[in-house]
Amino acid sequence: MRLRRILVTLAAAAGLQPTFAAQAVADALQRPALVVREPARAVLLAAAAAGDRLVAVGERGLVVLSDDQGASWRQTPSPVSVTLTAVRFADARHGVAVGHGGVVLATSDAGATWSLRLDGRRVAELAATAATTPGAQREAERLKTDGPDKPFLDLLLWDTQRWLVVGAFGLVLETRDAGASWQPLMQRVPNPRALHWYVLRRQGNTLLLAGEQGLLVRSDDGGASFQALESPYRGSWFSGEILPDGRWLLGGLRGNIWQGSATPAAASWRTVPVPVPSSITALVAVPGGAVFAATQSGLVLRLAEGAATQALNRDKPVPMPAALLPLRDGRLLSMGMGGVVPVSAVQAQQP
Repeated sequence: MRLRRILVTLAAAAGLQPTFAAQAVADALQRPALVVREPARAVLLAAAAAGDRLVAVGERGLVVLSDDQGASWRQTPSPVSVTLTAVRFADARHGVAVGHGGVVLATSDAGATWSLRLDGRRVAELAATAATTPGAQREAERLKTDGPDKPFLDLLLWDTQRWLVVGAFGLVLETRDAGASWQPLMQRVPNPRALHWYVLRRQGNTLLLAGEQGLLVRSDDGGASFQALESPYRGSWFSGEILPDGRWLLGGLRGNIWQGSATPAAASWRTVPVPVPSSITALVAVPGGAVFAATQSGLVLRLAEGAATQALNRDKPVPMPAALLPLRDGRLLSMGMGGVVPVSAVQAQQP
């Protein structure tokens, strides 16, 4: 399976440490993405809006664009052929994509062209320079020995200059100059076992980080400091959102969705009933207050009244969805193994 984050996700679900072909990744870092015949049907793992344009990324460095709200898609050049796992835009022109091999790509023309701002080789060098404890030094040495094979899995953009990226084996790095220089934050963020980070969200100065085996951390000062939280659930978190009212929503294995205020104690959390015991691969909150979840089994659920009560596509499951993208007209697009799939004509903004 090649869903978003799939190599590390499957390994985490099985309690294993994933391995990657380091030489193959190194080669892919130097090889542009191949041209595909039908980009809208390729494996796509994440998408974002860049003004009126939609930008999606996926396997083997694929980047595709739509200027008609998803009716048609075209491929644009990418400098790498490693799988890209996440993409976000700071404004209509400036965006960042991350992926396997420690890749960070940036665009300043709404996704038409991309440049490499970080890769796994540089990540290992930065980690070694910043390591001040025996544990950090061991992790840095492992990064160097393994080669450039560790994926980034999520990111935040404050603006066109400040970005935060997270990924496998506890990787957390920040830039404040659009990728010209980077600062590793691994020793600042509580994660003593170097577990994988899957989720990174922000609302104001509050940051949410969530990942493997119930890993849960917050920052209330915009990333200057971080606090470990007691998780209400010991499985891995694969998706999450901070809702407009400040509540957190997190999704994990076997249909686990939890909602809470993310205080230091887990007592403030409650589970959200889900009609299928299938892993939650995506969560998205849309303007107007509606929240939707995608499951590994291909259902897209509307969350309302404290439960996931309605499947928008029960009669036509999406092939292994990895991300949901709300459109301005209220429609939802799914990205995943089936490429771009419209989920429903139901207006997403309606509660």
